[in-house]
Amino acid sequence: MIDEVLKVFKKLDAKDFRILTGIETGMKHFEWVPVEELNKYTKMPFDKLEYRLKKLVRDKLVVRTTQPYEGFQIYFEGYDALALNAFVKRKSISAIGDEIGVGKESVIFEAIRQPELAIGEPFPVIIKFHREGRTSFKQIKRVREHLGEREHFSWIYAARLAAQREYEIMSKLYPQVSVPKPLDQNRHAIVMEIAKGSLLSKTKVVDPEWYLDEILNQAKITYSLGVIHADLSEYNIFVSEEGVQLIDWPQYVTLDHPHADEILERDISNILTHFSRKYDIKRELGKVLEEIKSRAEKSSVSGEKNSEEFEEISEEGNFETEEYGKEEFEAEEFETEEFETFETEEFEAEEFEAEDLEPQDLEKATPKKDTSGKD
Repeated sequence: MIDEVLKVFKKLDAKDFRILTGIETGMKHFEWVPVEELNKYTKMPFDKLEYRLKKLVRDKLVVRTTQPYEGFQIYFEGYDALALNAFVKRKSISAIGDEIGVGKESVIFEAIRQPELAIGEPFPVIIKFHREGRTSFKQIKRVREHLGEREHFSWIYAARLAAQREYEIMSKLYPQVSVPKPLDQNRHAIVMEIAKGSLLSKTKVVDPEWYLDEILNQAKITYSLGVIHADLSEYNIFVSEEGVQLIDWPQYVTLDHPHADEILERDISNILTHFSRKYDIKRELGKVLEEIKSRAEKSSVSGEKNSEEFEEISEEGNFETEEYGKEEFEAEEFETEEFETFETEEFEAEEFEAEDLEPQDLEKATPKKDTSGKD
């Protein structure tokens, strides 16, 4: 849970983040990362490394095994900590609030982002933490095309790839397609603007014909750009007075997918079925599909973007092509943050000199009190 991660952050320092990153990197090549490999990566003496590993295990950021050798894995909580640390250093967020949504493969939290310029007020955003693969790695692999034919992968790989994939396609579609604006991505997490309105599945709209047309129009634009959502339904659409926004994109496919026609038909059928069942609005599936595809053909002729500009994100990426210990990270310096526990948890990055930190140097400055006047 993020609440527990925030409490643990008060006790983390630069070397703890270095160890967590070493385990993260090592899990690309080891089911359980040997302590000897962590020693090579962190360059810490064994006694100091073991001291910190015990603390991370106790804080439930890391899990340890002794059979058939002593090795370590990172928990989701440890991965959350690494992603949050990166977001704070990049000023993508300055505070984190409550959990506002949870699904089988993700959990959503409110957060605050400072304006890019010195003027303006902080504004709300969300952080989507992918949890793909947590329940059943084998089942996830069977139904997730972007994992390919890999014989070995970890939940880190599955969750990180899903987040990267979703962030990249949203960045390419925005703003032509009505999606929340993507702001940043690190590891298994995405920072994005808050979707406007409420979920279609939980909303009774006043003018259902207009909203159906809006949704189908977004599907047409998406298709004309060479992309199919592949998981479109009333549970992945937000509606407001301004229109509609489509969310949850990690399963998208491009038009060269061998089952593209069937996937598009399933998406549109889901939408038509919802409006038929809830509002008794009837549309013929075949005609709607024909209209969507005809627009794509017109767009191609007129020179608009097509699927060639929206190639599938490679399932390999840079994830396993580099040797252990050689991977470039978001920042060479590791920092920790201070957290407060009021309505939102505020982050304040603090620099550490890695070589000067010893186990006894774990006390942090007292967090600043909230002076914003917010409840």
